[in-house]
Amino acid sequence: MPAFPFLNLTVSGGHTQLVLVSDEFTYEIVGETMDDAAGEAFDKVAKMLKLDYPGGPQIDKFAKKGNPEAIRFPRPYATEDDLNFSFSGIKTSVLYYLRDHNLRDTKIPDDQLADLCASFQSSVVDVLVNKTILAAKKYHVKEIAVAGGVSANSLLREAMRHAAGKNGFTLFIPKFEFCTDNGAMIAEVGFRKYSRGIFSPLNVTATANLEL
Repeated sequence: MPAFPFLNLTVSGGHTQLVLVSDEFTYEIVGETMDDAAGEAFDKVAKMLKLDYPGGPQIDKFAKKGNPEAIRFPRPYATEDDLNFSFSGIKTSVLYYLRDHNLRDTKIPDDQLADLCASFQSSVVDVLVNKTILAAKKYHVKEIAVAGGVSANSLLREAMRHAAGKNGFTLFIPKFEFCTDNGAMIAEVGFRKYSRGIFSPLNVTATANLEL
């Protein structure tokens, strides 16, 4: 487990956030998506490419056979001090590419599909990694964690390891089987709350967006 304080990139179908974690239950969101979450963008682009749901693993699979430099999709970094994300522009660029190359209503050839997946994936990962490193430097942390379904993406894992090592940060990424939805992460929160004597009343009900 990373030592406090550390920076966490939470990246999934519903969230893309940079979270400064000062203690187990003390944290601050220092950056977040202004539109689509990264995982949501993967799913929407996969649908454009007529790939199966969920789109993230499908794009990752085809991207391994493609050239990530074949198509230059945008990297919205905004200003140097801006730690927020935006993925709608990348998604729209894929749509325009398909339209301009007459690929929207036809089966995309395998080689073009692989290049599209690799190029799109590269653009998203570049943004995620660069924003994370920028935030880690800004808040002077030494350790970075990555969590959420998109942390299973092979390029993100590789690129984050490289960037963290190059910049002197220690990186924590869960094992692949713990990157997607699982009971272990909920059980861990419950255990840590129990250890601190934090209990819920017996009449508590299910809350989808319950804060830690």
